[in-house]
Amino acid sequence: MRISKDDVKNIANLARLGLTDIEVESLQVQLEVILEYIDKLKKVDVSKTHALTNALYVKNVYRPDIPKASLDPSKVMPLSPAREGNFFKVPKIIE
Repeated sequence: MRISKDDVKNIANLARLGLTDIEVESLQVQLEVILEYIDKLKKVDVSKTHALTNALYVKNVYRPDIPKASLDPSKVMPLSPAREGNFFKVPKIIE
């Protein structure tokens, strides 16, 4: 399948990527190879296979949700480098 340089530039624009002309040419070739591979996959006969919802049938194993006593603040708070009352004080990460 052919993909034009304009297609690559449009995709890059949608992804908010600034590409040089060399990068556009390189990606054009790479995308064509990928699309050719997908075309080959489309031709594979899968009529005799069953659809899988999950390749590995793994079941989640949950532990029982049993309430238990929490840490004693009088023992934990002295270990904290910064605190305010019974709370750990951490650097601000969201402005």
